[in-house]
Amino acid sequence: MFSSLGLFQTFPCPQRDTCTRPKCIFSHRSDLPPPPPLAIPVQAPKTASIPSEKPPHQSASSSVPSTSVPAKRAVPMNSTRVIGASTGEPPKKLQKLGPSRTLAVSTVSHTSSGVPLLKVNAAHSQVAIPVRQAMVKTLYDHFVVLYDTILPANPTLASEHALRQEEEVYKKSSKLTYRNAIIQCAAALKRRSIPDSASHASVGTEEEVAARVAKQKSLERLRLTKSMLEPTLMPMDALKKWGYFTEIPEGPGGDQPSLEGKVAKCERCTQPFLVKKMEDADKCIYHWGKPISAKVNGERTRVYTCCSRPVADGEGCSHGPHVFYESKIEDLHARHPFSFLQPASPGHSALDVAAMDCEMIYSTGGQRVARVSIVDGSGTEVFDELVKMDDGVEVIDFITRFSGITADIYSKALLPLASIRKSLDNLINADTILIGHALDNDLKTLRIIHHKCVDTAILFPHHAGPPYRKALKNLVREMLGTLIQTAGSAGHSSVEDAIATLNLVRWYILNNKPKLAPPATS
Repeated sequence: MFSSLGLFQTFPCPQRDTCTRPKCIFSHRSDLPPPPPLAIPVQAPKTASIPSEKPPHQSASSSVPSTSVPAKRAVPMNSTRVIGASTGEPPKKLQKLGPSRTLAVSTVSHTSSGVPLLKVNAAHSQVAIPVRQAMVKTLYDHFVVLYDTILPANPTLASEHALRQEEEVYKKSSKLTYRNAIIQCAAALKRRSIPDSASHASVGTEEEVAARVAKQKSLERLRLTKSMLEPTLMPMDALKKWGYFTEIPEGPGGDQPSLEGKVAKCERCTQPFLVKKMEDADKCIYHWGKPISAKVNGERTRVYTCCSRPVADGEGCSHGPHVFYESKIEDLHARHPFSFLQPASPGHSALDVAAMDCEMIYSTGGQRVARVSIVDGSGTEVFDELVKMDDGVEVIDFITRFSGITADIYSKALLPLASIRKSLDNLINADTILIGHALDNDLKTLRIIHHKCVDTAILFPHHAGPPYRKALKNLVREMLGTLIQTAGSAGHSSVEDAIATLNLVRWYILNNKPKLAPPATS
């Protein structure tokens, strides 16, 4: 054993007489002085609210200044807390002084070359951010080439689709397959056809294009039949409520085809004018847009859709000839006679279902039909003809912005309305279910009285109720997710509108599945 150094020989043994250690390191001498008392003063915390107050039962010795070292560090004044008082903030050891790590979020959205920047958390990405950013650039370059013709009108389209496409690929691939998936996607973009409008089938990410194609195929596969559409037919009271003509007026009709040389009220400026053909027509200043409610400088007001000017301004934004529009059945019958479609006959086959749309122009006989388009229940175009004005009726305004008819196009029209009606008798009859959007206008301009109608303007009602109707363009975008009537001032296509109307009814049948009408009882 090691020998003792005697360092504790000046301290008495705590066990004294009961100590049983043979060589105790403490002293067992009886003449050792008692140990000094242990008195360690503690500094009392001072509070800002009561600095001069002494603690209760303070001893006299505590008031004497002491030079001994305190047992604990003095509490700083700025962290002193009074029990029961609110400091307005949690203890510092519970406060968060900042984020534990910096997030990889970019403060800019595009590089100097126009490539969109990813804004993702680097810690949450399985693929390195520089790699993903390089793949975004690859996709962006391909979208720029694909959208070359439509980028001027849609400058952010390539950036938006590049980011969405990269996200689609990233979600479906792993760290090992990510690069190859991007390369395959870029190759697919090269194979797409060049779009000529934002509604083209080639516009969008791979998933969006595939979903659009699948949705379109599901609609195209559905061939509408009578049994499907009978629950959606408008009853007689609904036809009358929405302005459909249900009976032929008295008289032979067609006895006054033109009002040239007579006074009428201009539909555009509401002023009376002398009806003249296009070459001699007096000029009118008007708004071709409709008045709508909008917020201007924080106030609700009525403005025109064509120029956004307030309705109260009065002055028009466009120049054109004075025109007139007639809505009374007697006036329309006088211009060209109304008639029913031919009744069904055993030896004559006609379409069970047909979607129809017409384009109209202004003439000395009012608003007249200039083009008729019909598609069957499967969406196949079966009729598309231009209509020549009746004898004695002259064109005043082609309103190309809406009709798509120009002077060159109209020069190809060969058949008047009476001949067009005879051609239609070979396709549709009194039992055919006709589909259209605001179909009453098409039937009026064709001078047809028909009772089996499906009108998408009523099938998809306006939120404000009658007499308001949703525009076909807005309805197709809302329900089908596609765009029509994108030609701008070049006008509409009646074939496109007829197919869009048919697809709206297909969508309605697929999503509402109306019960079949019960069979008629004899």
